[in-house]
Amino acid sequence: MNILADFHLHTIASGHGFSTIAEYIQAAKAAQLSAIAFTDHGPAMPGGAHYYHFCNLKALPRTWEGILLLRGIEANIVDDQGKLDVPDEDLANLDIVLAAFHSRCGYADGNLEQNTRVLKKAMENPHVTVIAHPGNIYYPVDIKEIVGFAKETGVLIEINQATLTGWARRGSSTRCLEFAREIKRQNWYVCLGSDSHFIDTVGQLSVAVELVEAAGIPADHVVNTSRDLIEEWFIKSSDVRLG
Repeated sequence: MNILADFHLHTIASGHGFSTIAEYIQAAKAAQLSAIAFTDHGPAMPGGAHYYHFCNLKALPRTWEGILLLRGIEANIVDDQGKLDVPDEDLANLDIVLAAFHSRCGYADGNLEQNTRVLKKAMENPHVTVIAHPGNIYYPVDIKEIVGFAKETGVLIEINQATLTGWARRGSSTRCLEFAREIKRQNWYVCLGSDSHFIDTVGQLSVAVELVEAAGIPADHVVNTSRDLIEEWFIKSSDVRLG
C-alpha cells in the first residue's frame, strides 16, 4: 500500500510527547508523506494539553513545506456516558477527532458489556471521526457490535501501529486482527496511525499495513492510501486540498 498520511501524532503539547510540530513536519517530508494529523491528548490526560490548545490550532497554516496539516485531538472518554474532555463547540472546529479509552482519565475500566455501551455513546457524538486503538486489551469491547455501529454512525476504526508493536497496550495484537477481520466482513473503512510520540516513528505503519492485508482489507478501504479518501473524511473546507 502507498501510505500518504499518518493520522495519529503526539507533540510536546501532550505532556509525554517529545517532538515539536516543526520537527514532525520535517520527519513527514523525509517519510514522503502528504499529510499528518496532530492529535494531542485532551486535558483529562495527566499532563495533557489545555483546551485552549485545541481552540488555537487555527493558528497553524493549512500546509507547510508541502505537507497538509490536519488539526486534531485524541479526546479522552471521561465517564460512563461516553462524554469527551473537550466541549463540542471546540471539537467542531477540528479536522479529526480521535476518541479513546485511557486510564486515569475519568472513565474506570469496565467489563466488555459496559465498555461497549460507553464506546458507542462516544461514537454518537457527531464530531467523532475515529475510534483510536479499539483493540486495546485493557478495555475489551464487543468487536462485531462496535464495527457495525461504526458503519452506522460513519466513524472510522483505527489500526494503531504502537499497539501492534507492543510499545503500548502490549498483548492487544490478536484483538486488533479480530477487528480488522470484522471490518473486512462488514465492508467498512480503517485509518492507520503510528501513535507517534517522537519523530522517529512518523509514517512507520508497516506492521499495521501487514495486519490489514492479512485480514483482506483492500487498499481502497484504507483512508491513508488515497487523496480522495483523505479529503472526503477529514477536509471540511472546499479550499483546502492535498498538494
